[in-house]
Amino acid sequence: MPLMACRHLTIYYENQCAVKDVSFDIEAGDYICIVGENGSGKSSLVKGLLGLVPLRTGRVTCGEGLSRNSIGYLPQQTMVQKDFPASVYEIVLSGCLSRRGLRPFYSAGDKKRALENLKSMGILELKNKSYRDLSGGQQQRVLLARALCATDQMLLLDEPVTGLDPIATTELYDLIGRINKEQGVTVIMVSHDFHYAVTHAGKILHMDEELLFYGSTEEYLRSDAYRRMTGRVDL
Repeated sequence: MPLMACRHLTIYYENQCAVKDVSFDIEAGDYICIVGENGSGKSSLVKGLLGLVPLRTGRVTCGEGLSRNSIGYLPQQTMVQKDFPASVYEIVLSGCLSRRGLRPFYSAGDKKRALENLKSMGILELKNKSYRDLSGGQQQRVLLARALCATDQMLLLDEPVTGLDPIATTELYDLIGRINKEQGVTVIMVSHDFHYAVTHAGKILHMDEELLFYGSTEEYLRSDAYRRMTGRVDL
């Protein structure tokens, strides 16, 4: 059984159909980039996988011990989130909430996990800093460390490099690639960076409300969906 099976997903956003009858499987260890033009249903699809928006039709089935509560999620940042008045350590540790169950306090294991993820993201020295005083790239590292506290299996990332400068963008992409390759975490990332998607992802999921393509990057580069996209994207 795949890590996640999605069958005939239809999702509405503000009374408009955003995702129409989409089916695909996610395998353990995949690195999938979701591409498509603005308004094509990319973010709605991710929220549907997480159960953050209701499915009008269809079903998402998790396998291999995965549950929706054990998926790490990095949403698009808002200005309110950027100004959140908490320490870096507090934010990262909060990623363990879904693991805590009915326990009223964080365990020693939770605290160790938070520190390990801070270290793996290269921000351990920032743990006592206020989140809102960090740069955009540092904030995204904090949120990525938080997402990793929730999961050993799957990360869902919604345009994680939006608003970052080129250096911070490259560094964050490198971190995400390492998490996938070295830790074996499955990565599903909504990306507006088409060039990055087709040069780094193992699979491409191309949305335009309906599913235009899903498969390996090599197959995508020979597809009609790719030719359509490259006619509108400056590579």
